[in-house]
Amino acid sequence: MLVGFGSYLPERIVTNDELSERLETSDEWIRGRTGIRQRHIVGDGETAVSMASRAAQRALDFAGIDPLEVDAVIVATSTPDQVFPATAVRVLHDLGIPNGFGFDVAAACSGFIYALSSADAFIRAGNAKCVVVIGSEVYSRILDWSDRGTAVLFGDGAGAVVIRASDDPGERGILATHLHADGATGDILYIDGAIGLPEQSGHLRMNGREVFRHAVGKLTSAVDEALQSAGLSYNDVSWLVPHQANIRIIEGVARKLQLPMERVVVTVDRHANTSAASIPLALDEAVRDGRIKQGDLVLMEALGGGLTWGSALVRL
Repeated sequence: MLVGFGSYLPERIVTNDELSERLETSDEWIRGRTGIRQRHIVGDGETAVSMASRAAQRALDFAGIDPLEVDAVIVATSTPDQVFPATAVRVLHDLGIPNGFGFDVAAACSGFIYALSSADAFIRAGNAKCVVVIGSEVYSRILDWSDRGTAVLFGDGAGAVVIRASDDPGERGILATHLHADGATGDILYIDGAIGLPEQSGHLRMNGREVFRHAVGKLTSAVDEALQSAGLSYNDVSWLVPHQANIRIIEGVARKLQLPMERVVVTVDRHANTSAASIPLALDEAVRDGRIKQGDLVLMEALGGGLTWGSALVRL
C-alpha cells in the first residue's frame, strides 16, 4: 500500500516572463502551447540526491515510518549527479538506512511508473516489506537554454512515496502496472551525449510534434489495459494523476477517458515538466490538500524518451 507521500521543489522560480528576456518567446506563447507559466530551478548545492533525500524524508514522516524499517530505495532519474554510485545509494546513506538496497531506474519521464512497478514486484515476491520510490530530476542542467522548443518546458524537483506490504490489503494498494517501450522511436526524444562521446553536447533534443503524436494514443492504451486488467471502468476512477508534460496532452487523455478535468491533478502550470518527478510531485500535492483521500482509485500514466510509457492503478 502507498502509505507515505513527500516532495521537494527548489526555492528559485523562473517565470515565462523571465525566460522571454533571453529567448525569442513570450508568456502567451508558452502558456498557449503548454499550459506552463513557471518552473522551479535548482540553486547552488541542490542536486538530484539532495532533492530525493528531502522528498523521501518527508514521505517517511508522513507515514510515520523510521528509516530503519526501510528495505529498499528505488530512484527514477535521467539526471543523476554521477554515473555511479547510484542516486539511490546516496539516498540510503542520507536517510540513515544501514541494511537496505538501492538502485536507479532510467526510463525518462516514465521512470516513476517503472520504479513503482519494480517496488511492487519486490514486495509481492517477499524480497522487501517497505520500499521508498522516488523521482528526482535536475533537467535544468541538460537543457540547451538557447533552444526555446525545449528550454521552456522543463523544471527541477523531486517526489517520493513509501510503499509498505500489508497482511490484509483487501482492495487497497497497487492493483496493476503496465510497462511498454519502443526503441524504434528513440530518436524523437533523447539526450545528445554520453560517456566517451565528448563531441556531443549532452543536451536534451526533442521532436515535439512527433512526441505529441505518439503521446495521447499510447497513454490512453496504457490506462485502458490497466483498468481492464482490474475489471474496472472509466467511471470507477476517482483521480487521474498524469505525467505533467503538456496541458494539451493531459486534456487529450482526459477526453479519451471521459474524465472531467475536475478529476485530473494538474501541476504542469507551476512545475513544468519535471520528468520522473512529476507524478509523485502531483500526487503528494493532491493528497496533502485533501483532494485525494483514502479509498480513492488513482490512475497514473506517463510517456517519455525511449519511447517508454506505462500506467499504474492504485487504490489508496
